[in-house]
Amino acid sequence: MTTNNEYTMTQSWEAQAQFKEYLSAVNPKMPQIDVDAFLSDMWTSGETRVIPFDLSGNLETEYPATTPNLYAGYLRVNANESIKTDFIAASQMFFVIRGRGNTQVDQGNILWKAGDLFTLPATQSAEHFASEDAALFWVNDAPLLSYLGVAPTSARFTPVLYTKERLAEAIANERADTNATKRNRLGVLLSNPNFPKTMTLTHTLWSLYNVLPAGITQKPHRHNSIAIDHCVSAGPNTYTMIGKELDEHGNILNPIKAMWTPGSTFITPPGWWHSHHNDSDVDAVVLPIQDAGLIMNMQVLDFKLVK
Repeated sequence: MTTNNEYTMTQSWEAQAQFKEYLSAVNPKMPQIDVDAFLSDMWTSGETRVIPFDLSGNLETEYPATTPNLYAGYLRVNANESIKTDFIAASQMFFVIRGRGNTQVDQGNILWKAGDLFTLPATQSAEHFASEDAALFWVNDAPLLSYLGVAPTSARFTPVLYTKERLAEAIANERADTNATKRNRLGVLLSNPNFPKTMTLTHTLWSLYNVLPAGITQKPHRHNSIAIDHCVSAGPNTYTMIGKELDEHGNILNPIKAMWTPGSTFITPPGWWHSHHNDSDVDAVVLPIQDAGLIMNMQVLDFKLVK
């Protein structure tokens, strides 16, 4: 026998059912993801603090986000001070822009210095201590979990530390490869042994330590993941051209020019063509962090390169 309360509840649930005409709803208009920049002067001075790239207003989310799946920003930690981060995330990445210190997490203590990169799995909190004035670039997948309405039930990996020395060694090995001169890219993908299929930084994050040699242009390419691009180092006149379409010669139409300024960061929207240009006389390095670990697992990355 159905009670009045059950009948009322059923009515309220039925009232939420909506029906949309297929052709008008199959490709809904979503919030636009723009080319945004976050300059180094955000972290160069001031008190110890988290400096987020919060674009939730543009993305129309109820939670902080830089892209639909990722949240990024800078950490500034003055010498002999510390700061806690307590993101509800399955993956976190930190790149040390300057300084020296350590990060205390459930699994132990990570020692770091300028030029190092480390990843953290799901953890309740992390406390970052600076023995020297420090700044870090960080990215995590908290928006993805907020969208799903979930929290991690386990850590999918243990912390991983990619030191400045190991990164330099990996690049040197690539330069020494006899086929290196034939490639349009000089970089190394940062991989985690726990994810052998995707070969990515974590199960959600992807990263490339990408060297752009002096005088070199990397031809346009595109992918369905969103890139949060951090400039590690660059000389003058180093930049990325970003646009939605190509002409018949493989050049980007009506591009937006994103300058590479050391210690600054910019966003490359998904599906947009982009080419990297180094018109200076010094090598440059850019560190893109993408949600491609997730996208690659879905098999919809769709990487394309102009040859």
